[in-house]
Amino acid sequence: MSLPRDQRPAAIRAALEAALAPVALEVVDESHKHAGHAGARDGRGHFAVTVVSEAFAGLAPLARHRRVYAALGGLMETEIHALSIQARTPSEA
Repeated sequence: MSLPRDQRPAAIRAALEAALAPVALEVVDESHKHAGHAGARDGRGHFAVTVVSEAFAGLAPLARHRRVYAALGGLMETEIHALSIQARTPSEA
């Protein structure tokens, strides 16, 4: 079941906060930039996240992205069509 569009950023934020305990987190809904895009037809959104967390320490970029995808779980199937990720540790921020 899909969330109302205006609730998606808060759901993404809550999932990332619970899993990664970020010291900084930004969630931007960029869906409006993709209106008419073939991938937008299914109703899922386009988002950009910047996550700064100690959970990424010692991880390569791909592993960091996998941690973000895992944290979002089912939201990737029901709410998110595309996701741009910036994942850093506090010392990289």
